Amino acid sequence: MGQIVPDLVERYLASLNRQSDAVLLDIARAGGEHRLPLVDAEVGALLRVLVTAIGARRVLEIGTAIGYSGIWMAAALPKDGLLLTMELDPARVKVARENFERAGVADRVNVMAGDASLLINKVAGPFDLVFQDGHKQHYVPMLDRLVTLLRPSGLLVTDNVLWDGEVVPGFVSPPKRDGLDTDAIAEYNRRVSQDPRLMTAIVPMRDGIALSVKRGG
Repeated sequence: MGQIVPDLVERYLASLNRQSDAVLLDIARAGGEHRLPLVDAEVGALLRVLVTAIGARRVLEIGTAIGYSGIWMAAALPKDGLLLTMELDPARVKVARENFERAGVADRVNVMAGDASLLINKVAGPFDLVFQDGHKQHYVPMLDRLVTLLRPSGLLVTDNVLWDGEVVPGFVSPPKRDGLDTDAIAEYNRRVSQDPRLMTAIVPMRDGIALSVKRGG
């Protein structure tokens, strides 16, 4: 059984999702075979809905992996839109660029290779949506800069904020995840929930997703 959502419920939700395509299915299979940290199709569908709902034209993604979540978002952008996505692993960068080409969205995607915690200081906002799915111990240190890069009423989406339930003391015993990562995510959740610049709701979907709207208009 899933720690957050029971397996039967997850399979039911997956059965309703018909937004995926052959390229995304192939990338998801490859990611599973190589045990890569990809979002699943339900989270991908949510990202696509969010990009569409806020009329996003500029999106920043932290943690490209091999381009799976990026394709979900880029496909919802207008032809002159931009997904700027950052990835540390050079091998993943190469595969991601190939996958963006295969998906027909490479014309609106810029993959930056390097440490996102440094790269975010070299890019200019504003962005309509930021998707944070990078190194968990970088969540808190990167928060201020990501909020600065967001436009007023822009959306910060953060993955893995429930961390298989391990952010809840005693929920998983013994813990299976890296304790430093767990502590970092728990601190991040506290920060975004109390940050006066943000209005945040945490959705218990898959591994937990925080939706934070930047106040102002």
